[in-house]
Amino acid sequence: MSELFNKPTPFEPQLFTDPVAAVVRLIEIYDRNTQFLRSAFSQYVSGELATGKYRTYYPEIRFQNQTYARVDSRLSYGHVDQPGQYSTTITQPRLFKGYLKHQLELLINNHNLPVEIAESDIPIPLHFALESGTPVAADSQIDLGTQLRDCFDVPDIALVNDYIVNGTHEPMPGTAAPLAPFTAQRVDYSLHRLVHYSATDPSHFQNYVLFTNYQFYIDEFCRLAKSMMASGNSEYSAFVEPGNVITKSGSSDSSGGKAPAQLPQMPAYHLVGKKGRGITLINIGVGPSNAKTITDHVAVLRPHAWLMLGHCAGLRSAQALGDYVLAHAYVREDKVLDNDIPVWVPIPALAEIQQALEAAVAEVTGLAGFDLKRIMRTGTVASVDNRNWELQDQREPVRRLSQSRAIALDMESATIAANGFRLRVPYGTLLCVSDKPLQGELKLPGMASKFYRDQVSQHLEIGMLALKKLAEMPPERVHSRKLRSFFETAFQ
Repeated sequence: MSELFNKPTPFEPQLFTDPVAAVVRLIEIYDRNTQFLRSAFSQYVSGELATGKYRTYYPEIRFQNQTYARVDSRLSYGHVDQPGQYSTTITQPRLFKGYLKHQLELLINNHNLPVEIAESDIPIPLHFALESGTPVAADSQIDLGTQLRDCFDVPDIALVNDYIVNGTHEPMPGTAAPLAPFTAQRVDYSLHRLVHYSATDPSHFQNYVLFTNYQFYIDEFCRLAKSMMASGNSEYSAFVEPGNVITKSGSSDSSGGKAPAQLPQMPAYHLVGKKGRGITLINIGVGPSNAKTITDHVAVLRPHAWLMLGHCAGLRSAQALGDYVLAHAYVREDKVLDNDIPVWVPIPALAEIQQALEAAVAEVTGLAGFDLKRIMRTGTVASVDNRNWELQDQREPVRRLSQSRAIALDMESATIAANGFRLRVPYGTLLCVSDKPLQGELKLPGMASKFYRDQVSQHLEIGMLALKKLAEMPPERVHSRKLRSFFETAFQ
C-alpha cells in the first residue's frame, strides 16, 4: 500500500485556565479520534476500506512554566520546579476525568498559568482504540496480522516503558519534559492487561487497594460485601465481581456482566464508593512475579494507597500464630524489581499508612498502647523468591535474616512496597503469622483450618478500616514527599 495517510481534520491547540473545560476538550479529541479508527476498522472488516493508512493522534496536555518561583513546600505534586516546556499524552480521559481535573487544577492554581490542550504527534494504535466487547471488536474473525499493519498503527513497544518513573528518561534537547509519570500508550497497555488478569473493567477499580495471597480473604470479602449490599449499605453503592457482575446496594441480586467460566490469574473484587473512595481487593496468588505484574498495571490508575494483607512465617520465638506484623522495613530478596529499582535503595515506611494500620489494629482488637504489643510487632519483613528456602542449607539464610533483624518472611510484601515506592503509590503491609518454621511450628491441615477461620475475618476488617481512615484524609496528605525524587512530574 502507499503511504497515503487518511486523517480527520486536526484540532487547533487551545489554552485553558478552567480544568473542567480542559478535560472536556481532552474527551472531545480522544472520542473523535478513536471513533474515526473504529469506523475505519469496521470498513476494513467488511472489505470496504479505501486505500491508504488510517491514523489519528492521542490528545496532549502542554504546560509552559516561566519562572523558578517556589510553591507550597508541603505539596508533593501539582507543580513543576523549573522553567521550561512540559507535556504528556492522554488516553481514556473519561475514565481519568476526576484524576485529570484534580491534577490540572493544582497545576493551574499553583503557577497561575494556563495549560494547552492539543493533539500530540503520537498515533493511537488501533488495538487501543477498539472498545472491548463492542460488535466491531467481538465479531471480527479476521487475522489481525501483517495486512492490518498496512492500514493502521499498532502498539509501539518503544513507547511502552517505565523510563519516567524509573528516573532514566532523558528528554532530547528542545523537547518537552514529562508532565505525568506514564505516557498514553503505557497506560493503554496496562488497562488492557488489567482486564486480562483481573476480569473486571478498569472503571470499577477503586482508589484504595488491598492485595492478598489467600483465597480465604476473597471469600470473606465477598460474604461481607454481599451482606452490605443486601442491607442497603450507604457507604458503598455496589459490589463488582469478576466478569463485571454487579450487585447494587439494597439488593441481593446480581446484574450485568457474566461470571467467567474460570477465574482469571489475579481476580479483582470492588466495593464501589463515592468518587472512587471504595475498596478493591485482588488475590495475587503466591510469589513476587505476580505481585510485580499486577502492581505495574494497577499503578496507571493512580490509586491513593495499596496495602498487602497476607500470611507470613514468624521468625521470633515470642510470636504466636495469629499475631500481626506491621512492616516498617523490607529485606528485598524477591529479585523481580532489581533491574528497575536497585536493592540498595531504601524503601521507607510512610507515616500516614503506618498510623492508619496501627490505629485500625487497635480499634478492631480493643487493645492499645503497650498492650498492643501482645499481638502485633513492628519490624523488618523479608521477602524471598523461593517458597521452599527451608530445604536448602539453612545456616546462611538464617544468619542473614538474623542480621537484618527480620521478624517475618513472605514472598510478596517487599515487592508490593518497592513497586509502590518506584511508581509513587503509597504502600503498607500488615501480615498475619501463620507458621513459625525456625521453631518447628508448621501448619497441619486441621490447624490451618482453625487458624484461617479465626483470623481471616479480623485481619480483613483491620485492612478495610485502615483504608477507610486513609480515604478520610486529603489525597495530598497521603501522597508522601518521601516518594518524590530530585526531578519529578507535576502529576501524581
